[in-house]
This record gives sequence, C-alpha cells and structure tokens, in this order.
Amino acid sequence: MVEHSSAEVPNECCGVLAGIGDKVTEVYRAVNAEASPVKYSLAPQELLGILKRIDDAGLEVIGFYHSHTKSQAYPSATDKKLAFWPDCRYVIVSLEKQDGPVVRAFRIVDGDVSEEAIEVS
Repeated sequence: MVEHSSAEVPNECCGVLAGIGDKVTEVYRAVNAEASPVKYSLAPQELLGILKRIDDAGLEVIGFYHSHTKSQAYPSATDKKLAFWPDCRYVIVSLEKQDGPVVRAFRIVDGDVSEEAIEVS
C-alpha cells in the first residue's frame, strides 16, 4: 500500500484488501478513476473485476485503502460519505510527512469513525 501510494504521487491511489476473517492476505491495486490529488474512486468495471478475482480465490473483502498525499491519515468528510461497506476497514496511507508514511485503519459506519489497530505479521 505504501509503495502504491508513493508511486501515484501527486494523485491519491486506491485498492482493495482481501483475506479471511481479519487477516489480509492479498492487496489488489486499482486505478484511481478520478486521477486526482484530493479524491479517489474505483471504476465500477474494475471493482467488479477485483471482486470476481477475490471470490474466485475463495477470499472475502476485508477493506479498502487509499492515500492522502497532503493530509493526515484520517477519514475526510468525503471519505465518510463514501464509506458504503460498514463491515469493512478503510485504510489510509498519509504521505503528508516527508520523514515517513503513516498508515491507519478505520471502521466507518453511518459517518461515525472508529480507529482499528493494524498488526503486521
């Protein structure tokens, strides 16, 4: 995710996280259909293709990720409005600080944000 985020600067990047239960085992990079430094979206056809690949692999969607190139790793008002998957996590990679990216995960349900711990193994 961090590599993808850095590669897409100045634009935001996005992708889908898949696995079993709470463990992410696959990261699916997507194209930011907005090609924008301040917002992102996955084209419906690309998202459907990714969802099919996840299903074919016997995995489930665990979450989505995107980057913030100039702001903190916290859901923006737009991020909250576009959080249509209440059972998923939303991971944000912030490239705001030059001394290193910050990665945080959230659940967003009806606009309410709660942070979730990330464990790398």
